[in-house]
Amino acid sequence: MKILVTGGAGFIGSAVVRHAVRAGHSVINLDALTYAANLENVRPVANSPLYQFEHADIRDRAALDRIFETHVPDAVLHLAAESHVDRSIDGPADFVETNITGTFKLLEAARAHWVRQGRPEAFRFHHVSTDEVYGTLGPAGQFTEDTPYAPNSPYAASKAASDHLVRSWHETYGLPVLVTNCSNNYGPYHFPEKLIPVVILKALAGEPIPVYGTGKNVRDWLYVEDHADALLTVLMRGAVGRNYNIGGENERRNIDLVRTICAILDEKRPKATAYADQISFVADRPGHDLRYAIDPARIRTELGWRPSVTVEEGLARTVQWYLDNDAWWRPLLDRQGVGTRLGGAA
Repeated sequence: MKILVTGGAGFIGSAVVRHAVRAGHSVINLDALTYAANLENVRPVANSPLYQFEHADIRDRAALDRIFETHVPDAVLHLAAESHVDRSIDGPADFVETNITGTFKLLEAARAHWVRQGRPEAFRFHHVSTDEVYGTLGPAGQFTEDTPYAPNSPYAASKAASDHLVRSWHETYGLPVLVTNCSNNYGPYHFPEKLIPVVILKALAGEPIPVYGTGKNVRDWLYVEDHADALLTVLMRGAVGRNYNIGGENERRNIDLVRTICAILDEKRPKATAYADQISFVADRPGHDLRYAIDPARIRTELGWRPSVTVEEGLARTVQWYLDNDAWWRPLLDRQGVGTRLGGAA
């Protein structure tokens, strides 16, 4: 297939680009190169004849029309988004503009392209979303594809709105769409403002490792390479108009995850004191959801997909990658907002 990947210089998007090119697909990487993007993320496949890059913003309809007309993709994998909850608390406007308006512009450009091509049945618009649209869970239960939406942060609300737009473009216009909602991703090339890279880099720097509240918030952790494989599986074999929840089947409390990372660092880069001694509990994030957990039964039973990497294995790989790739992450520490507490505006 020829796949237009939006946000392909970001964390999850670049994993999709690398995975798709290595699988033999032709990829057009469309990215605005905002603060969290990095073309180094796709360097392993950048010289492939199957890879092309387009520097564009999904809010720019003229640029989108040109890209569709130039490349004539068979499918869209839409990952471009503002995604950091703390930043959405301080500056929700960027999330509304990119995640809602941007998705609308992309849907309209994709629909125009699909109509020009004679409405091919094989065309797909695959929208990648998050489990945060469902809100929060108590100590029991899991999110299914039928769980009502109840977003609690500006980020989650903007993603919920974009999900609804995609669904309505299918119901109203017939655009062949797919929607996936994933759990928390982690792995190589993760921008250093999210929990796991923050823990690793603060630990290595000998600085306090910040943990929100009491650290009892629970997340289901999905290794990013597994997620990329799941997204391509859904793109190729998913039923049009269907939603698929993609989970890692690896629930952990934040504090337990942080302690596991510290123990891995104790083994891989030992020092005089334990890294866990650097853990520092800080004021909680406003509206912090207690627990996310995904029921992955649909993607497992209908498409035969399930994650291949346990959280222990994935964390060990991730820590080793950061130890081996300081030339990648050190320049990113100077980018706006990195290393500072965000999300205090509320």
